[in-house]
Amino acid sequence: MNDHEKINYVEIPSKDLNLSKQFFTDVFAWSFTDYGPDYTAFSDEGINGGFFKSVLSSSTDNGSALIVFYSSDIESTLAKIEAAGGKILKPIFSFPGGRRFHFNDLTDNEFAVWTDVST
Repeated sequence: MNDHEKINYVEIPSKDLNLSKQFFTDVFAWSFTDYGPDYTAFSDEGINGGFFKSVLSSSTDNGSALIVFYSSDIESTLAKIEAAGGKILKPIFSFPGGRRFHFNDLTDNEFAVWTDVST
């Protein structure tokens, strides 16, 4: 659904589209549609979006927006990210309202995962 003046789509840089597709398929069971050699799209993952070929990556240290996933089992999600080769940047920590951690995917983009489920 296209809601007037609401966030509708997100585009994420990727140094290697195949690595991005592999990682997000392994961890989150995403599927992709390729649009040429420099772009791949995903849909029905909370928001639609895509990865574009870039030598850059997204990092909060560089002022990038942070994409945050929700998990009802944060420890399991962290384990899947590590098993798929992701790097944990900030281990699970508490904050008012829940717990979260930050990670890099295989092309050095930073993401976070949060939960409102207490331990």
